[in-house]
Amino acid sequence: MRLTMKWLMWFIGIGIYVMFLGGVFYYNLFKWTFDEKLKQDVIETVKVYAPTMRNGLLNSPAAISFEEYDIMTSLGKDERITSMLYLSRQGKVRWHKEARFIGMAWDDFKAQVPPPTDSISQAYMSKLPKVRQVKGEPFYEIAIPFSVRGEIIGIMDLLVSRAGAEVLIGSAMRKYVFGAVGVLFLLGLPLYFFFHHYVISPLETLRESVEGVSLKNFDLRFTARPDEIGDMAGAIVRLMGRMKGEIDLISNRDKTYKEAEQRWWRSLLSIIVPATNYVIVVDENNSILYANFELAGGMDAKNIHLLDVVDSQQQTLLRLVGQAFEAPDQPVEGETTFKNQNLNVKVLHVGATAETNRTLILFYPKPGISM
Repeated sequence: MRLTMKWLMWFIGIGIYVMFLGGVFYYNLFKWTFDEKLKQDVIETVKVYAPTMRNGLLNSPAAISFEEYDIMTSLGKDERITSMLYLSRQGKVRWHKEARFIGMAWDDFKAQVPPPTDSISQAYMSKLPKVRQVKGEPFYEIAIPFSVRGEIIGIMDLLVSRAGAEVLIGSAMRKYVFGAVGVLFLLGLPLYFFFHHYVISPLETLRESVEGVSLKNFDLRFTARPDEIGDMAGAIVRLMGRMKGEIDLISNRDKTYKEAEQRWWRSLLSIIVPATNYVIVVDENNSILYANFELAGGMDAKNIHLLDVVDSQQQTLLRLVGQAFEAPDQPVEGETTFKNQNLNVKVLHVGATAETNRTLILFYPKPGISM
């Protein structure tokens, strides 16, 4: 996988992870904020009507007054409020949307309509507004007591829907997601250009420079950089320098060895082989190591192949050389034509490994024929 793709996948993965953590945090923050706003708005709305409702409770304890009725009607139009229960200090239902419950004792009412939470009893005991989440339902039960000189004279119990808060939370979360994606894009774009300009492009240039290196040219054409990529390029240059040194050492050693071997063959064969005979020594690649006669064109023997000296049409000689390869350390004899002369020939192939294989070809006149 390309480095840019790995970077992109890591960046997207980390971005999604951070967005998820942020989403959890902001969801709970939004939920708390909007829920608290919902609760406080409902409580403050009721508190606005509290003086009128206290007067009604004190002046008309038996039945709801017109002013209180108007307040109930107004609160009933609030889309957030799904149910209202108004209790008097005698513990009777002062107002309910179902007329059959009006005037009913609290104990009888809760026997027919069990309260969803204990907010009414908690508000009565604490003399403070109490809010409880309805278990498993998107509602809050809010009980608001009315008191005069520390005595509870009535309680307003409201069932408030969280639907509006959920809408606000959903809207806020959508804005968060769009904003987070935008920030991720705006952050990723300059980071990508930085990564591409300072990492990917120099690496591609370094790769092209390394590909341009050959055994004949060890120069790395790469501009020096004062960073990690520059350090890596320097390490490559030092490595190639050591490789060049090793290759030169091996080349010089091979050259010295070849020259020593040529001198060895020249010294040995000049003593053993008469001047009237022709001798050729070739290496594992059939390149001539030594010849006791002048080669055509005056070429250096070490740069000449056997086929440059022996005509490829001389099938007999080539066959003898092939037989010698198949039977190493055993001389193979025959007749051939060489330098326009009919000569006897001996071919001997020696060597245990490919690097030490040598083939000696000796041409000598037939008995009774002088060269």
